[in-house]
Amino acid sequence: MKDYIEKDEGGYRIEGTRVSLDSVVYAFNEGQSPEMIVQSFPALQLEQVYGAITFYLAHRSQVDAYLDQARQDYEAARQAERAADPGFYEKLAEARRQQVASR
Repeated sequence: MKDYIEKDEGGYRIEGTRVSLDSVVYAFNEGQSPEMIVQSFPALQLEQVYGAITFYLAHRSQVDAYLDQARQDYEAARQAERAADPGFYEKLAEARRQQVASR
């Protein structure tokens, strides 16, 4: 049986590619068909997408926990960045407000 997923220190990837399992799972959970996912990720073959989805379904609780942890890590890093340079984010917000007002 062929392995479609490899795990490294950065997370899960589709074997032989740089495409993350996260990308395929999010697309699948949003209702995209495997054929649509292949169109979004030309580096993937249809077989690889089906293999990734099969892996996800077979390890759903493990992968969902991994994705939840990744979301929490991202949010913590985002909040730390905002706290480190609040002036930058205020300038960014002001620029967005001005852009919206000028439309």
